[in-house]
Amino acid sequence: MADSTPGTMVPRRSFVEEGTRQRYELMELAGRLSGVIALGRGDPDLPTPPHVVMAGKQAIAEHGGTVSPLAGLPELRDTIAEKLKVENGIEVEGRDGIVVTTGGQEAVYLAVQALLRPGDEILVPDPRYTSYDVAIAMAGARLALVPTNREDGFQVHASDLERLVTPRTRAVLLISPGNPTAGVLKRQNLEEIREVVIKHNLMVISDEIYEKLLYDGARHVSVASLRGMAERTVTVNGFSKTYCMTGWRLGYLAGPVPVMERAQALKRILSGPPPVISQYAGLAALRGPTAFLDDYLETYRQRRKVVLDGLDGLGFAYGPPMGAFYVFVDASSIGRSAYDLSRSLLLDGKVLIFPGTAFGPRWTDYLRMSWLQPVSELEEALERIRDVLRPSA
Repeated sequence: MADSTPGTMVPRRSFVEEGTRQRYELMELAGRLSGVIALGRGDPDLPTPPHVVMAGKQAIAEHGGTVSPLAGLPELRDTIAEKLKVENGIEVEGRDGIVVTTGGQEAVYLAVQALLRPGDEILVPDPRYTSYDVAIAMAGARLALVPTNREDGFQVHASDLERLVTPRTRAVLLISPGNPTAGVLKRQNLEEIREVVIKHNLMVISDEIYEKLLYDGARHVSVASLRGMAERTVTVNGFSKTYCMTGWRLGYLAGPVPVMERAQALKRILSGPPPVISQYAGLAALRGPTAFLDDYLETYRQRRKVVLDGLDGLGFAYGPPMGAFYVFVDASSIGRSAYDLSRSLLLDGKVLIFPGTAFGPRWTDYLRMSWLQPVSELEEALERIRDVLRPSA
């Protein structure tokens, strides 16, 4: 396993193997048990909004045998560009600044491949969604880990970025709201990061797929909306989290036209055009009613309260979850290691929670817990956790 000290340059072949092995081992074990309550995965359990489903059905009837342009349907790209302008304050060159992808994972891969070359370095917050590790390694590049901590909500600080910049540094990765931390980067921090990026002539990949899932007054700021950053930023987003469209496999990139052209060239040989039916559903998602989102957010808020109240009662410390639908829990705050506690909770309590090593090898004390279950299931899961942790008589 690679050295996991913050700021360490991670070798090309470091794919966070041990964390991935542990995660899949727990998933396989859970699959052999009955009655497991899963609080590990990040796929929304709420239904795709009815108007989106209806648009997909209509697209099957009207467009099921057609193929879209490589970068996506023009009307969807136009709508995404307008959405970015109105909601995010991001200016792109119309549809030419958008590439629609077959899911958010492909958007991640294309963004990395379009920007990085062999020998390049990219600054990556730690912990992080480790699919980026794989994409970076496949580009022949290396990542430098930027330290974050629970005490300040896992903020990325400009001073830590600048300390890690070398002549090989090409880009910075930002993920807000974060996965697994659920931290939301503050505007002031982003403004300071902007200064470092411009000073060192860097690019930014900004993963904003959880942008609408916010709590306690948190506000999402798109880094590409800041002065001088539109031409330096590739924004990654998708439909899976906000619109509960995980299985529809629909995402997108937005950014400078030359970068989008490179992304298209890669996409041509990687997967070809994105699925037409999903694109028409995505068009309905962006153009249709939004009242459902308030209902979904209220559901998530209620679940979040149940989970956080339960963790507080059990004595766990955690980073404040200001976005997404996760909480990053410090198992060492009750004197346990995360992996051992994960196994114990699964075997003895039938509750599946992922250890933090799935998001970087130095997070051996942490667990990522989601609230993607009904309140009754969350309450039952917390009761089971309480039973597992209760001292024997």
